[in-house]
Amino acid sequence: MPETYTPQPLDTSAVQLPQSLQDLLEKLAENTHEVWAAQRITDGWIFGPQRDDTKKHHPCLVPYDQLPESEKEYDRKTAGESLKAVIAMGYQIVHSQEASHS
Repeated sequence: MPETYTPQPLDTSAVQLPQSLQDLLEKLAENTHEVWAAQRITDGWIFGPQRDDTKKHHPCLVPYDQLPESEKEYDRKTAGESLKAVIAMGYQIVHSQEASHS
């Protein structure tokens, strides 16, 4: 019998995303949704007003700007945790235009 898996994500609790990354966060959240939706569609899912796993209907198969705020927040959290993990690992996130003016 396999051992119980215990997830051990990086501790990002001390990382505060700077305001300068908020636009990037939103773009990554939108891309997270786009990747998810593309895979669902590839797997045969279509839009449906209620989720139905048997019929492969999902209410979130809509453009990001049409998602309910609760779904956008889920994608923002995913994107935000990824950005915070990058920073926690010691990397700096700098837009290429900012870097060229430094």
